[in-house]
Amino acid sequence: MYNTIIMPVDVFEMELSDKAVRHAEFLAQQKGIIHLLHVLPGSASMTMQRFAADLRRFEEHLQQEAETRLKTMVAHFSIDPSRIQVHVRMGSVRDAVNELAEELNADVVVIGSRNPSIATHLLGSNASNVIRHAHIPVLVVR
Repeated sequence: MYNTIIMPVDVFEMELSDKAVRHAEFLAQQKGIIHLLHVLPGSASMTMQRFAADLRRFEEHLQQEAETRLKTMVAHFSIDPSRIQVHVRMGSVRDAVNELAEELNADVVVIGSRNPSIATHLLGSNASNVIRHAHIPVLVVR
């Protein structure tokens, strides 16, 4: 069905991805590979330049923590763990999803969305941005 599936997740809000996990597994079927992606916010603020070394250490800590949590999340899937790869990127979710999709020649994005508010209209802000800028199909799971 689908060979390469990107699933953006927030490792600090894992419950948001619970339902999306089942959908990604279904789409992967027999041979698909699921790429879990966590995106850390970029911190290129000019006011933080004086604290560059501390900021780098903090970003490294966040990167390691995100990778650890993503590896833990692999256990939530019922498919072979060798068919799940983890990625941690910096920047915006929208850009990171598009870049990874292009690198991997991905087939589809599966993303969880929280309950909408007036500010985000019908979707969460990340899901909405991914949909608006994606060049491949996006499945949003509430």
